[in-house]
Amino acid sequence: MAEEDSQVVAAEDSLVKAGPISQWLTENGFDHESLEPDKIGVEIIKVEADFLLPISTALYAYGFNYLQFQSGIHLGPGEDLVSVYHLIKVSDNADKPEEIRIKVFLPRENPRVPSVYWIWKTADWQERETYDMFGIIYEGHPNLKRILMPEDWMGWPLRKDYISPDFYELQDAY
Repeated sequence: MAEEDSQVVAAEDSLVKAGPISQWLTENGFDHESLEPDKIGVEIIKVEADFLLPISTALYAYGFNYLQFQSGIHLGPGEDLVSVYHLIKVSDNADKPEEIRIKVFLPRENPRVPSVYWIWKTADWQERETYDMFGIIYEGHPNLKRILMPEDWMGWPLRKDYISPDFYELQDAY
């Protein structure tokens, strides 16, 4: 009996408590998962790619009017890719604005997620850079093409299993 009680307490301690933004999303019927807050206490939620646009639109309506950054993460060779968004609620006289991070975990083989460009225009170059470095395809982006690497570059340089070529031959050198 005591062993069962300690297992229940251990399970409750391992659950991540939903933050205020996550609670608001849940109350309004948006499917997501709360993750452990980052080291400075910013709330992090995990969202499926299919729900990114509805949740992003809801967060924009909630007041998250500034996309501070969007980037990618590769969890390791053969592992998932993650598209990360850091949103801030910018308002007048805000000493400490509310912040939230969204993580969308994507399969390495076909990493596709809707573009949030139509909600936050600052996603334009950031999604292009993430596409260029990680190969995450942002569906609906108005100009998704390489931004740092040459257009004919093979591979995605920031993936952890990327093998750098010995040389690069310029096709149209002047």
